Amino acid sequence: MTTITLNIPFDHPAFAGHFPGMPITPGVVLLDLAMLAIAQHRQREIQPCKIRTLKFLSPVLPDTHLRVQYEITSNGSLQFEIRNGTQLAVTGVIDE
Repeated sequence: MTTITLNIPFDHPAFAGHFPGMPITPGVVLLDLAMLAIAQHRQREIQPCKIRTLKFLSPVLPDTHLRVQYEITSNGSLQFEIRNGTQLAVTGVIDE
């Protein structure tokens, strides 16, 4: 698996209204940032795709350093996971 580091800054605009007093990164933000990072790393534009599976397993707080790991499977799907330290936060499979 290829690994990319990602940081969600404490001042990200999604935190302004997402659970005031206990901000949590919205799942759509995690997915968007991960897909953008993977696209940059692969030097490919993001194309319309299908989410085959997507699981949010643990909350991600502001100012968190994440590891995005991904691989292209033998059938061409993009399999990825987002980790906060050793804790698995998100897993998914995208069909490009």
